[in-house]
Amino acid sequence: MAYTHVVSFKFKDGVTPDSVKKLVDKMLILKETCLHPKTGKPYIQSCTGGRDNSVQGLQKGFTHVFLVGFETKEDRDYYALEDPVHLEFVTWSELVAADVYAIDFVGGVFV
Repeated sequence: MAYTHVVSFKFKDGVTPDSVKKLVDKMLILKETCLHPKTGKPYIQSCTGGRDNSVQGLQKGFTHVFLVGFETKEDRDYYALEDPVHLEFVTWSELVAADVYAIDFVGGVFV
């Protein structure tokens, strides 16, 4: 069963395009730099994302979204709560992000 972590960013006023690019780069490299505590190997199965281009106007200021895939709940939980590389990214992102929205799901599970 695959676990998907969805995270979206709304940037602070005045944040430069270079800072946005830095956040994007730091987010995407987590797939390679987050290492499993027992194996020492990368454990994120997939990481992709992009800039909003919706015509509906429902974004509420969020401009960038990422989908991060994990094989197990334990991997997702480690990433979210303990992984020092991810937690360092979270701390850094607070410098440029005005708000962050995160939600996790298992595909096809609605109840």
